[in-house]
Amino acid sequence: MSIRGLGAVVTVESLKLLRQIRTHVVLAACVFGPFAFAAAIRVQSSLPTDTLFGRSVKDSGFAVPLVILGFAALWAFPLLASLVGGDIFSAEDRYNTWKMVLTRSRSRADVFTGKVVTALGFSAVAIVILAVSSMTAGVLIVGVDPLVDLSGFVRSPDQALSRVALAWVSILPPAFAFTAFGVLLSVVSRSSVVGIGVPVVVGLTMQLFALVDGPEALRRLLITSAFGTWHGLLTEPPFYEPLYHGAVISAAYFVVCLAIAYGSLRRRDIAG
Repeated sequence: MSIRGLGAVVTVESLKLLRQIRTHVVLAACVFGPFAFAAAIRVQSSLPTDTLFGRSVKDSGFAVPLVILGFAALWAFPLLASLVGGDIFSAEDRYNTWKMVLTRSRSRADVFTGKVVTALGFSAVAIVILAVSSMTAGVLIVGVDPLVDLSGFVRSPDQALSRVALAWVSILPPAFAFTAFGVLLSVVSRSSVVGIGVPVVVGLTMQLFALVDGPEALRRLLITSAFGTWHGLLTEPPFYEPLYHGAVISAAYFVVCLAIAYGSLRRRDIAG
C-alpha cells in the first residue's frame, strides 16, 4: 500500500459520495432532524419520560442531545455507520467495475484501505453533524439552563456541554465497528441490501437482547452495549470503566471484520 495510492482512492470515493443524492439527504436529515424533534417537544404537553433525561428536555437544552443520543442508538447509528460501508464495495460488483478500478496502478490494499477510510469518514461526519445539530437545537429552542445529571447533581452549562460532547464522542468506536461489519458484508455478499440492511437488523436484535435482560457476560460482548456507556459520564462521580470496555469490544469487532473482509477481497478472482 502506498500513501499516494491511498490518497487517490479516498479522493475518488469521496467525490463519488458527494455526487450521490442519498449522501445529501442523509446529511440534511442529520442537520434538520434534531431541530424538528426539539420544536415538537417544545410545543407538546407530554414528555418522553420513559427515556433518560426525557423529563428534562423542557428545562435544559443540554438534555435534548442526550435524548436524541438514546433514541439514535436503537437504529440510527447502525444505519448511519453501514450506509456507506455496506455499499462501497458491493457497488463495484453491481456496476461490474472491479477490473477498471484495479487496472489503474492501484493495488488491492490501496483500494481496500481507501474505501474503508472513506466509509469511516462518512460515519464520523454524519455523527458529528448530528451531535452538533442536536446541541444547537437544544440550546436555541430550549435554552442553556443547568442540567440535572443521573445522580441529581446540577451541572453548570459549561460542565453539561463538556459531558454531552464526551457522550457523543463515546459513540464513535461502536459506530466504526458497525461500519467495519457493513464493509465485511459488502465484500462477502456483494450485495448492498445485505451490507446496509443486516447491520441495522443485527443492531436492533442486540438491543432487544439487552432489553430482555440476557446474561450479563454475553451482553457485554455486544457492540450495541457500547452505545450506552456514556451514562457513566453523567453521574457524580463519573465512572469510566464501561467506556473502556466498550471501546475494547468495538475495536475487536472492527479488527476482525476488516481482517476477514480484506482476506476475502484479496483472494477474489477479479479477472474472472
